[in-house]
Amino acid sequence: MLVAPAGQASDLIGENAVQISLEVHGGQALVQFKEDGVQKHVLVWGAINARTPDSGLPQVRFNHNYRYLHSRKFVDQCEPYDGPALAYLITACKAPDGSYWALQSWQRNLPHRGYPPWTAAQKDWDLRISHWTGPLADVQLYTDWAFKGQAHDIFGRMDYDGKPVYGMHTTSNGAPTDSYGRSLYIDTFDSAYGKGWKRETSIVFRKPSGAFCYSFWPTHDVSLPGHPYRPAGNGTKYRISVVGPGVTPDVAVEAADQGAYNPSVEAKQDVLFDQVIAGDKFCSTQH
Repeated sequence: MLVAPAGQASDLIGENAVQISLEVHGGQALVQFKEDGVQKHVLVWGAINARTPDSGLPQVRFNHNYRYLHSRKFVDQCEPYDGPALAYLITACKAPDGSYWALQSWQRNLPHRGYPPWTAAQKDWDLRISHWTGPLADVQLYTDWAFKGQAHDIFGRMDYDGKPVYGMHTTSNGAPTDSYGRSLYIDTFDSAYGKGWKRETSIVFRKPSGAFCYSFWPTHDVSLPGHPYRPAGNGTKYRISVVGPGVTPDVAVEAADQGAYNPSVEAKQDVLFDQVIAGDKFCSTQH
């Protein structure tokens, strides 16, 4: 399974958290929750927004204090949230300086190809914190067909501050190895895997375009025990979920499948494909 290395998940502060609360004071956030029955008090500070890959600087990261003892000096200054709509939202607030803090939770490590989880870690729900001002990352998702209708496919890109989001390197199985790289987690709805949302796979946004492309084919996925046959996972709609750049919020977007192959629709989508993919050689050969 392709998952981001722990070192780059700078805003991951817990797993399977319950009884969650968020307080903010003077550029710091205090997140309190229970994890495996143990009460946690986590102080978070020191980062906002994100840098773009062309900056030449390390990506921003939070500082964490997992042993924080609540002080009388920490007086909650959270104001009602009036920012953009957020996917997977637990709670959010506006700080006195106009910046936003948010907590989101979703299942990042589900097995591929709609296969049921066989380990506890695959069922985990991340608890993630973000701190930002201004627009979120822009994630685009479009649907089409590959190879003249032989397969259904999706494509798109991710931009932040008007620039592509991508990492410098990946592992041999395609996972990001640096703090700029971002995996996109692809879910399919009402597919051959069954009713509702099922995880298809995870891939990365490509360097330097920030684009991605993916086709749904039958496979024997090597990440699954015994490499079982899995049918093509195209469904009635698709969703991609992405950990936000830097310490910005996680983002999710959906798009409907195009249905049965239609050459006239494909011609229009091919024009859009060329615009969005921005000359990426790998995607051009996969379409």
